[in-house]
Amino acid sequence: MSECKFLPRMGDSFLPVTRDECTLLGWDVPDFVYVTGDAYVDHPSFGTAIISRVLENAGFRIAILSQPDYKSCEDFKRFGRPRLGFLVSAGNIDSMVAHYTAAKKKRSYDYYSPGGRIGLRPDRATIVYSNRIREAYGDVPIILGGLEASLRRFSHYDYWENRIRRSVLVDSRADILTYGMGENILVRIAKLLDKGVPIKKIRDVRGTVYLARPGDALHFESVECPSFEEIKNDKKAYARAFGIQYMEQDAIRGRAVVESYGDKILVQNPPMPPLEREELDKVYSLPYTRKWHPMYQKDGGVPGIQEVEFSITHNRGCFGACNFCALAFHQGRSVRSRSMESVVAEAKLITEMPGFKGYIHDVGGPTANFRYPACDKQLKDGVCAQRKCLTPTPCKNLKVDHSEYTELLSQIESLPKVKKVFVRSGIRFDYLVYDKDETFFKKLVRDHVSGQLKVAPEHCSDHVLKCMGKPSIEVYDRFKKRFFEITKEFGKEQYLVPYLMSSHPGSRLSDAVELAEYLKRTGCSPEQVQDYYPTPGTASTVMFYTGIDPLTMKEVYCESDYHSKMMQRALLQYNRPENADIVREALIKCGREDLIGSTPNCLVRAKYAPKGDPKRYDQPKSKKGNQKRASASTNRQNHPNGAKKGARTDKKK
Repeated sequence: MSECKFLPRMGDSFLPVTRDECTLLGWDVPDFVYVTGDAYVDHPSFGTAIISRVLENAGFRIAILSQPDYKSCEDFKRFGRPRLGFLVSAGNIDSMVAHYTAAKKKRSYDYYSPGGRIGLRPDRATIVYSNRIREAYGDVPIILGGLEASLRRFSHYDYWENRIRRSVLVDSRADILTYGMGENILVRIAKLLDKGVPIKKIRDVRGTVYLARPGDALHFESVECPSFEEIKNDKKAYARAFGIQYMEQDAIRGRAVVESYGDKILVQNPPMPPLEREELDKVYSLPYTRKWHPMYQKDGGVPGIQEVEFSITHNRGCFGACNFCALAFHQGRSVRSRSMESVVAEAKLITEMPGFKGYIHDVGGPTANFRYPACDKQLKDGVCAQRKCLTPTPCKNLKVDHSEYTELLSQIESLPKVKKVFVRSGIRFDYLVYDKDETFFKKLVRDHVSGQLKVAPEHCSDHVLKCMGKPSIEVYDRFKKRFFEITKEFGKEQYLVPYLMSSHPGSRLSDAVELAEYLKRTGCSPEQVQDYYPTPGTASTVMFYTGIDPLTMKEVYCESDYHSKMMQRALLQYNRPENADIVREALIKCGREDLIGSTPNCLVRAKYAPKGDPKRYDQPKSKKGNQKRASASTNRQNHPNGAKKGARTDKKK
């Protein structure tokens, strides 16, 4: 294997964050001001760091304006008018997701802000920042990027306002939007601007979205989806529009997509091809300081770096294509990976960092155990428009091979100073099960699990899993059985931590009951469960709003009532005392009173259960009975073991 040309190296200086720093560098003005809703962290797990370093490497002067005061346009004048324009991003995640829970409650912590402080970026940050820049400088070029812009590039359902919103490009008054992974896109735009090409004339760059007039010549073969007005007023039109957009999300066979806005049309050019191995190696070789900026010292730093400081990203893209995940619409379904030499060199660099204690926390990415495209056909013809690689059953062309990933982990753990290498990002358990060679499976269990391995079966009901784009629960059961067999072979005590989701489109209350029964039958007591969160850019969000699967145009049941959602969520943690009442309510509503009582198959005890009547859950008739129960409860609370003296206590072993 040839030696990698681009070996990661540690930088010792940040990009300028003040005008004085620009002056010290001899700049009159920067070429670009990068405005971000996150605190400035110069680490390759942060989009701001990657894009700014890539542009710097291409010869451009970049200044960072992180979390500016958005209540006026004054802070946006900090560096003066940049020579070429403003780059605008809400940050690593959508600003609404950063601020609100699935229940639309305000979060109290922001992992991408100094000290975890909330409120340092606005809601819908991309729009707010762009409009402030327009106030400050009028017609200066504004280029949108990042996850929020990428996933809101078309008309989209907004969960927080419960309505269809226009493309973020329209509402922001920006000039051009970049979607997906932006390195090559932005370098191409920057070079055109540097040559004097007006921003309004840049219409032939892949991976961009721009506004034009009906009848304007397009640079790529195109397909038209329903207009904004149609989408806003017709849910079926919205589902059809998303289906078109999803099908064209491929760099090889994808066409431009046009969406009409009255006297304007929004044009999405086909995707930029994914970075190939040498290009990825180069991106990760740039001189990141791998730290948060020193200006956050007084706040204790930026919490978001803690999970990734000693972790490595080795791949991009995901052919898993879960319907609730935005990766297919952002990074794409065609997987690419870095060379082993580049990844091992980064691991060696990490071992020299202050605070390193011998543990590489992760060697992963969107899905840790993917290194190559799902099949050879994807390299020539692109990903299939009407077929997923892994579900509902694996494609006959699927290539299952963990050999290179196994070797990569072995090389990293053989480095001096490395005690252990963990795999903590998502393992695609179905892909692992389909590998007839168990070398990686055994190595994973023996060497790379930190006591618990996180996996994502999500549900057990077949029709819910189909709506999610996940494999049948039998595949997970096969994986689980083999995981524990191998664990036992190595004399270890390790556990699986399953991710489970309630109220996903397709899931009825009866499905949540089925899942609760499965959890009881298999002895699983999940500590955390996720209520489905409709975020922009996913097929599941379209299902949630329209009741239609946009990939098949078939009807899907969607739970929208808040209390019913809470019942589904509570059933996944049926054994928690605080959930007893709502679990009983859910079981009664489903006609499953057989699961209320004290027999082994029951999920919850009867609320009031006199001797000989384990199924009774109605209110007691006498006040005397109430007093007796209250007295017993008081005695249990006062006793150090939580029970009356002399009573049997079951201690957790």
